[in-house]
Amino acid sequence: MTRPQLILSPGREKFIDRRHPWIFSGAVMRETGDPHEGDLVDVVAVDGRWLAVGHYQPESIRVKVLSYTTPDIDEAWWRARLASAIAYRRQLGLFNMGLADLSAPNHHSNLTDMFRLIHAEGDFLPGLVADYYNGALVLQAHSMGMYRMLPQLAAWLGEMLGDKLRVVFNKSAATLPDGVGENGFLLGDPCDEWEAHEQGHRYLINFREGQKTGFFLDQRDNRALLSSLSAGRRVLNCFGYTGGFSLAALHGGARYVETVDISKRAIELCDRHVELNYGAAAPHRGVVADVLQYIPSVSRPESDLFDIVILDPPAFAKSHKVLQQALKGYRAINRKALELLPPGGLLFTFSCSQAVSRDEFQTMVFSAANLAGRQVRIVRHLAHGADHPVSIHHPEGEYLKGLLLQVDG
Repeated sequence: MTRPQLILSPGREKFIDRRHPWIFSGAVMRETGDPHEGDLVDVVAVDGRWLAVGHYQPESIRVKVLSYTTPDIDEAWWRARLASAIAYRRQLGLFNMGLADLSAPNHHSNLTDMFRLIHAEGDFLPGLVADYYNGALVLQAHSMGMYRMLPQLAAWLGEMLGDKLRVVFNKSAATLPDGVGENGFLLGDPCDEWEAHEQGHRYLINFREGQKTGFFLDQRDNRALLSSLSAGRRVLNCFGYTGGFSLAALHGGARYVETVDISKRAIELCDRHVELNYGAAAPHRGVVADVLQYIPSVSRPESDLFDIVILDPPAFAKSHKVLQQALKGYRAINRKALELLPPGGLLFTFSCSQAVSRDEFQTMVFSAANLAGRQVRIVRHLAHGADHPVSIHHPEGEYLKGLLLQVDG
């Protein structure tokens, strides 16, 4: 059966050489075969040469390219791509610890069993995210083409992972057009919470109600860095969600940790995580508040100033249309945090907005430091972990930008 075709305008085929996984509507001269959203379509040059195949969508990004080398997107192709993603995580050592033995008395001493298994364009599967949580897999489709494939992908992944996979949950309702798709279990018995582990900590993952797929897996390496710097320090975790950075600080020996988030439900789960891992007497306080209003209200004696502040806000810029407004928001919270810290204090600051470049983010922090009247040094550039790889053909995949800063005076 002949697939629908998108014929590129003369000269636009040169962009194919860059192998970027997106083909934009401006490059398309005409369409044939009446493609519908999610259909496989062939991309061809004006002279009829086959160039690529991918999933069609009636948007600015017209095609999410699956292959520039073969038009045959069959079961063998899909299995090869899934196997490559799994092999890469095995190479990173992420499967080495196996499933948690919850009956063992010290089962969570150093255990990490949650990570990203498939990272969309970074694994050459644009539109598909898969996160692994101690035997559970959460699939999230960011295109109709991938959404249609989810049941089959769940079955194939079940075969390939064997006893390392017990349940598969589809969480695509929020990442697809309104009214398209529903969240729900594709494999295994439904559950409300699922226990998984990171660097020894026990987390309760709610697939249905949690942010992203249930947890912010991209910050694992940065939480480990915070842990190594927290001994004896007072830590303020802003936009703290369910407490990932807070548990890392407690693990590192922080003498006090405060978690602030506007979501009451998030803080309640954060408090549960703290008690689950460190007991009811842990030196931690959860605060339900707007961070922008809370930081200026913090007034403490010099001896009780926070030594470390973490700013990990939600994406302020979903698109370039709101970039300048987003940068103003980032600048405001970074200025307040820098004003709060004493000399020698550390600031972990992040942006997960794909529309904000690394240079724009650093320039924003420079401006915030000047407005705060603080002298600041960059200790380290921060990013997501190796389980969130970036295709060299798709630099936009480097969405998480961060800086570790020290206030000198």
